[in-house]
Amino acid sequence: MKKLLFATAIGLLAAQSAAAQSIGGKYNVEGTNLDGSQYKGTAEITLTSSTTCVIHWSTGGTESEGICSRNDNAFAAAYVLGDAMGLVVYKVMEDGTLEGLWTIAGKEGNGTEKLTPAN
Repeated sequence: MKKLLFATAIGLLAAQSAAAQSIGGKYNVEGTNLDGSQYKGTAEITLTSSTTCVIHWSTGGTESEGICSRNDNAFAAAYVLGDAMGLVVYKVMEDGTLEGLWTIAGKEGNGTEKLTPAN
């Protein structure tokens, strides 16, 4: 019985770890702009390989597209917003949430952004 419980526990941990490792999918977005104002929206990440992807954000009435890449618990995306280039760097949390900082070329400071997997 102990062996069965142990095997079940190991299986559940492995399944949770695998789910957290999969970065593709839809996310709810919450963030702060460079001026400190808040925004919300959605994002969708589409895998193009085991480490690369494309990302699409819909936030505050704005649409933007980018390319992205993952390295362990680091996840970065370069994007175009209007005629400006931007960069966001996220930390991949154990629950699959992405917590990051972003900036736009030519602007001072950074904003924050949190992507939470949509269910």
